[in-house]
Amino acid sequence: MADALLEVEALAAAHGGQRVFGDVSLALPRGGLGALLGPSGSGKTTLLRVIAGLHPPAAGQIRLRGADASRLPPEKRGLGFVFQDLALFPHLTVAGNVGFGLSRQPRAEREARVAGLLARLGLSGLERRLPHQLSGGQQQRVALARALAPRPDLLLLDEPFSSLDADLRPRLRDELRAVLKAEGTAALLVTHDQDEAFAFADTVGVMLRGRLAQWTEGYELYHRPADADVARFVGDGRLLPVRRLEGGRIATPFGPLPLPAGGAGFGDEGLLLVRPDDLVLGEGETEATVGEVVFHGAESMHHLRLDDGTELSALAPSHARFRPGQRVRLRPDLAHVVVFPR
Repeated sequence: MADALLEVEALAAAHGGQRVFGDVSLALPRGGLGALLGPSGSGKTTLLRVIAGLHPPAAGQIRLRGADASRLPPEKRGLGFVFQDLALFPHLTVAGNVGFGLSRQPRAEREARVAGLLARLGLSGLERRLPHQLSGGQQQRVALARALAPRPDLLLLDEPFSSLDADLRPRLRDELRAVLKAEGTAALLVTHDQDEAFAFADTVGVMLRGRLAQWTEGYELYHRPADADVARFVGDGRLLPVRRLEGGRIATPFGPLPLPAGGAGFGDEGLLLVRPDDLVLGEGETEATVGEVVFHGAESMHHLRLDDGTELSALAPSHARFRPGQRVRLRPDLAHVVVFPR
């Protein structure tokens, strides 16, 4: 990538001689926002720590600003890092925490930078408070402001919102994204929350069993997952068995569908990805019985069983009021027909 700020190439890491992840390659442009998803133990936090210089690589290379940074100590990499536990200095005020990394700047410049960040992150008026006098959300904002204060061109974020209330998390996430875009700061976020990753990042990666399974735009990750493992992990989709037919079509529980572009390699049998937003209730030729209905406000999730026993889920506007036990028709509305080898 010509404008890459961060380039990771064939990177590997181990703990106590046991491999955590291997052969990870990715690139993040200047000002770009990335996110890493994955279950616990997949290696995503260790990858972040290797990039930060807090854990040694076992193999591969890290380039920052075009130069090899694989063996540089953390303080020489010019990165900001926000830990899950925040690690605020308990004896320093809010202003003292935020200005901690600015000690070499003239006092007027330091105070102006601190005041600007506090205003941007909604902390004005709290300059003299100590961390224990703040709410959890305010402490999180202080940690973010402290990491941004030295103007790093890359910020590493390890589950920074995990301890916050559910209603506060999206608000702070959106505020941080806006601040990063305004500052021109790139960021790499580690999270378990798929909605958080998609809303925050321009590029999203999935770590599975010690490998980076896919690194792409959120839209591509959701609608065109690289393999069946990614498809199972991302979103709430089902993989339905399908069979190749003559004439470039496949046999599915909904009847014949066109063979997807690039799908010629799956053999005679495959697995069709169907997500809840790929199905339209109340229309079509396929019949199903409604099971549980989960209300989500504007939409409801409907768990369905086809007559052949196939189980699916479908989203529909909640005002449609399909009820458990009701017989309904449905049709697929697949913008992207994605089939994997079986």
